[in-house]
Amino acid sequence: MPVTIGLKVDVDTLRGTRQGVPRLLRVLKAHGADATFYFSVGPDHTGRALRRAFRPGFAQKVVRTSVLKHYGLRTLMYGVLLPGPDIGREAGDVMRATRDAGFEVGLHTFDHVRWQDYVAVKDEAWTRREFERGMQAFARIFGAPPASHAAAGWQMNAHALALEREYKLDYASDTRGATPFFPLLGDTVSPCMQLPTTLPTFDELLGREGIDETNIADALFERVRQAPPALPQVFTLHAELEGMLLLSAFESLLEKCTANGMQLLRMSAVHALARRQSPPAAGVVMRELPGRSGLLATQGPDAPRSAA
Repeated sequence: MPVTIGLKVDVDTLRGTRQGVPRLLRVLKAHGADATFYFSVGPDHTGRALRRAFRPGFAQKVVRTSVLKHYGLRTLMYGVLLPGPDIGREAGDVMRATRDAGFEVGLHTFDHVRWQDYVAVKDEAWTRREFERGMQAFARIFGAPPASHAAAGWQMNAHALALEREYKLDYASDTRGATPFFPLLGDTVSPCMQLPTTLPTFDELLGREGIDETNIADALFERVRQAPPALPQVFTLHAELEGMLLLSAFESLLEKCTANGMQLLRMSAVHALARRQSPPAAGVVMRELPGRSGLLATQGPDAPRSAA
């Protein structure tokens, strides 16, 4: 059985949409790889992320991954010294071109920084307002609602999981984990399957254990080779990183994967494969992961099969 990898592209900023996405489209097409692009569709307030400076581990991550080099000074001023541009209105043409090029698209978020920084502690009303803003903006851009959602910064709460069920999304990729699963919502199980990111991201590996831009593709490929071949893997990349200064490293990863017969799929194809394997029900818990600051939504212990 060939190793299958779902490629999930998170697009956080206006710069990433305008510059990173077209570059990734060309590279993916050149290597016959598929992917799903998750777009931020509201204001770009990237500069407000600097509030995380006092979060444990955030400063080290900024140094390791050279945030200024990858995001650019102008982007880091949006929402602080410059007004945050509306990504959907200013770059909706790029988003639609991605869909028209044959790639799957989904909702990442409305306001990336706002969701990532606050959703984990917010109530149902706040969560619904932000989620529905994203759904409505996505529909304005594409003429139809999204079929899937991928939470900004892997930040979620129970209300957001319930909204994915309410809006009858086909699946979501909001979490980190090892296998596809159906999230527990109290005493019930949501039919909106989670396809967690199973592999570390480039920015989590950079600057650790001797890994830099010259050998990061080798480091990630080794982790792919060590993964159970029967289970679909999910790799999350960012238009602002792999679509920009890390593009050659990402292309090297694609070459290694395709040369070894691995299938690089859109997330809906991973969902179709996962449905054949009777995924378990599991809780969603917040925990730390190496290379990333703060707590992330992750796959918890499986529920007894009777609960599913």
